[in-house]
Amino acid sequence: MRMLQAPPSLYVTSQCSNRDVKFLDGRLLQSSFHESHLSLRIIHQRVCLTRRCLNSVSAKAAASLDADASSMLTREAENDVLNALSQIIDPDFGTDIVSCGFVKDLHVDDASGEVSFRLELTTPACPIKDVFEQKANEVVAALPWVKNVNVTMSAQPAKQIYAAQLPAGLQKISNIIAVSSCKGGVGKSTVAVNLAYTLAGMGARVGIFDADVYGPSLPTMVSPENRLLEMNPEKKTIIPTEYMGVKMVSFGFAGQGRAIMRGPMVSGVINQLLTTTEWGELDYLVIDMPPGTGDIQLTLCQVVPLTAAVIVTTPQKLAFIDVAKGVRMFSKLKVPCVAVVENMCHFDADGKRFYPFGRGSGSQVVEQFGIPHLFDLPIRPTLSASGDSGMPEVVADPQGDVAEIFQNLGVCVVQQCAKIRQQVSTAVMYDKSIKAIKVKVPDSNEEFLLHPATVRRNDRSAQSVDEWTGEQKLQYGDIPEDIEPEEIRPMGNYAVSITWPDGFSQIAPYDQLQSMERLVDVPQPIPA
Repeated sequence: MRMLQAPPSLYVTSQCSNRDVKFLDGRLLQSSFHESHLSLRIIHQRVCLTRRCLNSVSAKAAASLDADASSMLTREAENDVLNALSQIIDPDFGTDIVSCGFVKDLHVDDASGEVSFRLELTTPACPIKDVFEQKANEVVAALPWVKNVNVTMSAQPAKQIYAAQLPAGLQKISNIIAVSSCKGGVGKSTVAVNLAYTLAGMGARVGIFDADVYGPSLPTMVSPENRLLEMNPEKKTIIPTEYMGVKMVSFGFAGQGRAIMRGPMVSGVINQLLTTTEWGELDYLVIDMPPGTGDIQLTLCQVVPLTAAVIVTTPQKLAFIDVAKGVRMFSKLKVPCVAVVENMCHFDADGKRFYPFGRGSGSQVVEQFGIPHLFDLPIRPTLSASGDSGMPEVVADPQGDVAEIFQNLGVCVVQQCAKIRQQVSTAVMYDKSIKAIKVKVPDSNEEFLLHPATVRRNDRSAQSVDEWTGEQKLQYGDIPEDIEPEEIRPMGNYAVSITWPDGFSQIAPYDQLQSMERLVDVPQPIPA
């Protein structure tokens, strides 16, 4: 520890009051066993010197030095706590909870041995929050001078990484999950509703958006007391209805039933319903996507920054063909597909398992497109009946087999969304010490450096390149070599927005950054 490394000068040792001498005695003895090779005789000499020095200074000087000593000892104690907590590794991020920034409001009382702090996780639905709390108590309580530990758990406020670029209604939604199949009748709405209520049961704030205007399913699958959407006349916004703690919006709650209108009008209706709703703070908004890969689906993917997608299919080959189109659409739009749910897989009878629709569609999607997780849903009359009764299966039978499958799906979604947000928020960063832009594209192990001037000169917007002729308007000499970005912000899962000193905001897609000339010789860090 730092106190053992410092020389036994009057400045260091005379800063201790009688209370601090007792604490220092214990800390020196503790450190001698664990962190130094000092003999007990040397430790005893230093403590005696401390006491002699206390008697030799004036009361006023001692009081002043006492405050400095207490502050130093408190910092040392806080370091002990943080070092202990750094043993706890977040399995999703692969780093310790201190480096993740989870430890907040740390308070240490040296005299009483009291330690309190707050662990602020990325989501209230974190599946291992109880494990974090238990381990945090254990590792801090193991410190010899700690007598009592008080750990409180919390979650980060709901907010999009790129909130400033979104409509007001979507700015406080942390994650937007698309549940898609690109084929009707495979149980997509059943999965969307039960996933939403599973996440709510895990402690998250959740909303559901039924994006199928032609055939909305939500009014049948849930039974809210208020079955009509209301308007806020002052703000001209939509107030969502609510059922069992989950907010929801559907065209079926607009008093219009099913829509009979052309595609462009439907896209406008979906845009209005989604972006003008007062969703408030949500950890997850689950979007029940309509079938297909046309204008409506593209509008949804472009209007809102989808965090991830869950793909729903059935065992038939025909279902796989349509689902493959949807997966390719999400791939082009840089929306990661995190799980495949294969519905109506099998049923059990007479001690045997039967597969009436064949096997392999879900596995084929996983293998062909590299989607990491597959979940099989059985054929269950209760699952179908719950959808018709207005009570989701995970609410009607929370201890059943189906609820367990959705619980595993919910854990998967929570973990994958946390990883994606972490990857996106750190994908492109400016390192001022080496005056270079660091790039690590999500789902890639490659990390490389770019010169800021190179990035600025490669802008392909209309301000830099003539849209009609392709002529380069931005010349090489127009950009100084020492230019530095002022701000770098994520733009969905596909690009970043870079603000430069001249006020220009450049959109730089990951694909374009990967194709630029890279820095081979890593610059030496510039001393602060």
